[in-house]
Amino acid sequence: MGLRLGDAAPNFKAQTSMGDIDLYEYLGNSWGVLFSHPADYTPVCTTELGRTAQLKDEFDKRNVKAIAVSVDSLEQHDGWIKDINETQNTTVNYPIVADSSREVATLYDMIHPNASATATVRSLFVIGPDKAVKLMITYPASTGRNFMEVLRVIDSLQLTAKHSVATPADWKQGEDVIVVPAVSTEDAIKKFPKGVKVVKPYLRYTPQPE
Repeated sequence: MGLRLGDAAPNFKAQTSMGDIDLYEYLGNSWGVLFSHPADYTPVCTTELGRTAQLKDEFDKRNVKAIAVSVDSLEQHDGWIKDINETQNTTVNYPIVADSSREVATLYDMIHPNASATATVRSLFVIGPDKAVKLMITYPASTGRNFMEVLRVIDSLQLTAKHSVATPADWKQGEDVIVVPAVSTEDAIKKFPKGVKVVKPYLRYTPQPE
């Protein structure tokens, strides 16, 4: 059975474009975004790795560290990084794992035979400071990832980890949130001094707590 939400993110040691790492040590008390690519020198992935580098300040604000995975060698990674930096007008500033043995791909169930018997599919995992898997998304090779959505989900995960709230459809940072069903309306009014709007007994909004 594959990895599921709430499972411990498998730890691994690997060679990367920034030296040898242990995943848990690399993440420390930070959140993590681990995302995989079928191979180096692929066009969609080139834009994705560049976009991740461009968003470093946004990831830093959220205490998030990025790490990419590709089955190609460190030598190929080095050449590809130069291309990414040139074509995306950025500097890749996070490690890319050289997973030629497919150890990481296997640990994270990134090999889907229906898509490819050998190459990793384009999966993305958000890992919490507790090292649990908080989010999993798998994309087809033809569709580039929306990294603003990744940041939005991280905002939601970090907010809901601290407060008894959930986030509605299309929620963005600063918008109203939903009081979770486990909190009664009476308790919600005490808990959320900014106010509680009751639409239905099970659907109650409050301004974002932070």
